[in-house]
Amino acid sequence: MFFKKKKIMANNTNAGNENADNMAQNEEMDEALSNVLNADDSRNGGELSESNDEEVEKLQAEIAELKDKHLRLVAEFDNFRRRNAKERMELVQTANKDTIESLLVVLDDMDRAGRQLENTTDLTVLKEGISLVFNKLRNIMQQKGVRVMEAVNDEFNPDLHEAITEIPAPSEKMKGKVIDVVEPGYYLNDKLIRHAKVVVGK
Repeated sequence: MFFKKKKIMANNTNAGNENADNMAQNEEMDEALSNVLNADDSRNGGELSESNDEEVEKLQAEIAELKDKHLRLVAEFDNFRRRNAKERMELVQTANKDTIESLLVVLDDMDRAGRQLENTTDLTVLKEGISLVFNKLRNIMQQKGVRVMEAVNDEFNPDLHEAITEIPAPSEKMKGKVIDVVEPGYYLNDKLIRHAKVVVGK
């Protein structure tokens, strides 16, 4: 009986030792697994941190590029605006250059006609010279798109005519119509640039 109890105690002792060993092994395995997991977490955290840094640097580079493009566009637009204003001013200053150059020829003819008036008493020659100057002037104006308004016998139109005075109409059908033109009206390329000053029948 004593031996039997001793044997049972020995078995219990062995079982306790095995359980202790198993517990120790389990603790070692848990610790090892924890270390592995911590190592993985640490490595993943580092990778995420590096990835975030790369994204931030990429976005900063894109922002810098966009700022540079914006500044260039602003500078180009400012240059365009200044150049356009300068060209517009030059255009306004020289808009009538061609017309003035054409009229200089007529001015030269008028100077010659003036000298003839001083030195010539032949009225026929003087009339011919003056007529040539006037015809040249009219031709140049027509070439530039200037056209005289035909107003006599037309119905009075306040959009085209400016009534200077009214006189009794010579006939019934001339009432309310233009009888005479004091100052002709003109079109430039079919656009009215001066009203005709007229006498209207009443």
